[in-house]
Amino acid sequence: MVSPVLSGTGTAGGASRRRAGRPHWLAALPLLLFTGLCFGVPVSALLYGAVTSTDPASGATSFTTEHLQRSLDGAYLGSLTGSVQLSALTAVIGSVLGLLIAQAVVTSPSRRLREAVLTASGVLANFGGVPLAFAFIATLGISGVVTQLADLGSMGWNLYSFTGLAVVYLYFLTPLMVLVIIPALDGLRPQWREAAQNAGATTGQFWRHVGLPVLAPSLLGGFVLLFGSAFAAHATAAALVGGSVPLVTLKIADALSGNVLVGQENVALALSLDMIVIAALVMAVYLPLQRRSARWLH
Repeated sequence: MVSPVLSGTGTAGGASRRRAGRPHWLAALPLLLFTGLCFGVPVSALLYGAVTSTDPASGATSFTTEHLQRSLDGAYLGSLTGSVQLSALTAVIGSVLGLLIAQAVVTSPSRRLREAVLTASGVLANFGGVPLAFAFIATLGISGVVTQLADLGSMGWNLYSFTGLAVVYLYFLTPLMVLVIIPALDGLRPQWREAAQNAGATTGQFWRHVGLPVLAPSLLGGFVLLFGSAFAAHATAAALVGGSVPLVTLKIADALSGNVLVGQENVALALSLDMIVIAALVMAVYLPLQRRSARWLH
């Protein structure tokens, strides 16, 4: 005769084994369905449009690589290159400035300063688009307040140029880097610095042999994140420079609206596909770095 305790234990153990045997991905099924619907369907439609062409006369659809080839040639290639250059430049400068500001905040004994900087960074990192462009036009434009007071026009300053657009991008990229790198700086334990000083290491040696190697994954991850944010930005550039600076997002908007040539919608889809490929490469670099740097945050 089996005792009730043993019987209950056996039942509970069987239920546990049955639950353990279920696929773990079932819990993530709603998220997978949502992701597939919101991202998979648009990307599939974009890919289909980028590699197909429709004959206006017969309405027949055929596969072609013409749109992809055109997206990597002439002015379209120039816009793609311009976006990469602008994104890389602003990501490098924003990473350096953000690191310096974050280091000053972390080493400061003032808690109010830290809270103020974090709050301001959270707001400024999400401030972009037309309002940001208007703010810079009013301050650093041709008739802007700062431009007139400092006589920046005589120094060759031009807000509506590659350099001016880079300055505007730094306005929201630098605070974003501050938010990303402060947790990593908090992970630098004071005991490491004290041990380095006891061993006779200078401040420069500490940063060269301990600090920067520890921060390297977070720094590279922050750079990649800033690059992706600048690469995908559109509204600010469209409101500020229009078509004077070749950017891939502006070329996509022109092709979709028919401002350049009528019937270039498929080329715009091909350009969007190029952006997705670059963004995928960026994320392929960022995600491993993020996982590697996470261990220093605990």
